[in-house]
Amino acid sequence: MNPVNYLYLASLLFTIGAVGVLIRRNAIVVFMCVELMLNACNLAFVAFSRMHGNLDGQIIAFFTMVVAAAEVVVGLAIIVSLFRSRHSASVDDASLMKL
Repeated sequence: MNPVNYLYLASLLFTIGAVGVLIRRNAIVVFMCVELMLNACNLAFVAFSRMHGNLDGQIIAFFTMVVAAAEVVVGLAIIVSLFRSRHSASVDDASLMKL
């Protein structure tokens, strides 16, 4: 498969994730859309790495996955805390960090 096709797929996945972040109100769905955008960036990094024949993009994708794993831990903890205190996972209700 041509690496340019991977870039088209990455741009499509990033667009779907960006639209999901802008449209949806549920914090879990917004969180999954952010993860989709991160994975689209990883796919683009790996595709560029393959196109240019070096490993720089793959190393950056690895670090992005590490940061995404840390983001999942912290983000889910915040979402669970907000859901326990307000009984809702809506982004509109989470405008205040004070519980």
